[in-house]
Amino acid sequence: MRSLYIAGHTGLVGSAMVRHLSDRAGCRVITAASSQLDLRDSRAVQAFLERERPEGVMLAAGLVGGISANMRRPAEFLYDNLMIEANVIHASWKTGVQRLLNFGSGCVYPKDCPQPMRPEHLMAGKMEPTSEPYALAKLAGMRLCDAYNRQYGTRFVNAIPCTVYGPGDNFDLQEGHVLSALLRRVHEAKEAGKTTVTLWGTGNPRREFIYADDLAEACELLLDRYADAGPVNIGAGEICSIGQLAERCAEVVGYCGRIEWDRSRPDGAPEKRLDSSEIRSLGWMPKVGLKEGLQRTYRWFQKQRTDSGVLGSVR
Repeated sequence: MRSLYIAGHTGLVGSAMVRHLSDRAGCRVITAASSQLDLRDSRAVQAFLERERPEGVMLAAGLVGGISANMRRPAEFLYDNLMIEANVIHASWKTGVQRLLNFGSGCVYPKDCPQPMRPEHLMAGKMEPTSEPYALAKLAGMRLCDAYNRQYGTRFVNAIPCTVYGPGDNFDLQEGHVLSALLRRVHEAKEAGKTTVTLWGTGNPRREFIYADDLAEACELLLDRYADAGPVNIGAGEICSIGQLAERCAEVVGYCGRIEWDRSRPDGAPEKRLDSSEIRSLGWMPKVGLKEGLQRTYRWFQKQRTDSGVLGSVR
């Protein structure tokens, strides 16, 4: 891929892809900040791609967040993501983009899905209500890629990663995903000298977590080599409960207090484990285990806090 437009290059996944391709000779990485290009504006997106003419597009832009953010802002999660996907996918076709990588999410699978989750399980049951607005938008984007492939012969690929984390994650307690929120909560409890920290839910749901730089490697492989029509799961292969994750976060932070659970708060889906045999068959394997990934992510978080002088919404 000699030229690649990364939509969402400042986000968690997009910034990992920028890092991954930074030493690739002959690869032109194209980016545009949100202040320069509003991806919800179809005319602006069309004009941008007509001017830049990338060979490939990585659609990593979108409004993301955890359970709390989805519950508070369902209209934005549905509308913004629908508009971004529709505009980028349509303009990519119109301007002759050869390859496009679009991201789904593990939450597109039914709430009570057989484990591990496989593409044939999509739309086989109701989605988890706490993430439904985001999930519906992501599923629509995936179906849109399928439709362009069928009607126009494009070679657009849908990737479904498990929960992504790493440098560039959003540590805002209202907007962030579970891993970054847990790291920050136990960090603040340690700093404040608290003997207990209370977390949402029961701690029982089980999840996979993939380090962002491992995902970037998988994305490059899919853009270069994947030719089939179906969506591709990208999972780390290591699953743990949210309770176990909280304990690992406490260990990384050095917090020795007690973890309590507010069972009046929602848990989300009981389990999300991906069947990643397709991407493994192409030769991809994750390199960063959860323990090492947590350590790297926490070091990044601490550096951002030191550099900014405030905690705030650390991204």
